[in-house]
Order: sequence, then C-alpha cells, then structure tokens
Amino acid sequence: MPQYVEEIVDSKLMAARHVFGSEPHDTNVLWFINHKMMELLASSKPLVCAARPKSKSANPKKLARQVAREMQSKGISTSSQEAIKENLKSRKVERRIESKLQREELAEKKREMATLKAKAKHRGK
Repeated sequence: MPQYVEEIVDSKLMAARHVFGSEPHDTNVLWFINHKMMELLASSKPLVCAARPKSKSANPKKLARQVAREMQSKGISTSSQEAIKENLKSRKVERRIESKLQREELAEKKREMATLKAKAKHRGK
C-alpha cells in the first residue's frame, strides 16, 4: 500500500511516495520515519504552493455545481500526488535521453568493430 509523505517549507511543497506492502508493522514504519523519509523528501523536486485566499460562505448549491464541474474536468488528486507525477515525468524524460545515448554509443561501437573486422579481412588476417 503506497503512503504519501508531504512537507511544506516556505510555501514550497515537497512530496514523496513509499510502498510498504500490504500491512506494514510498526517497526517498519518507525524505521522508515527515522531513516528513509527525509532522504525521500530531499530528493523530491519542490513545487510552489499558491496561498489559498479566504473566501466568504457561498451558496451551497452553487458550490456543489462548481465542485462537480471541477471533478468532471480534472478528477481527484492531491498536490502531493501531482508533485509525484511531475517527478516521475521528469525522471522518465531523463531515462529516455540516457537510453537513447546508450543505444547510439552501442551502434557506433558496432560500426567501428565491423569496419575493423572488414579491414582485417582485407589484409588477409
């Protein structure tokens, strides 16, 4: 079961996700809090949280319609889940770039090996 950890510092949200398993023991949770939680929060990218303006009480029917419109357009999501999704997207892009570079390097190496082998055959070795 994934657990979300979030912290707001200077109006910036730091969020991380950790999967414990089906039913974590208290010792596992305590170890996570003491050893792993701060590393996860430090490795996450901060998001700027907009200050929520205070609103006066509105008509409940109007609020319900507004909430229904927002839910239909966006869906249920918390800011910590959005931060985690952004982090995953950025890591995915980085991984894609790295794998492309590795493929290109491997192809270049294979081409060099093939030319060396052809030259060696031409020399009669």
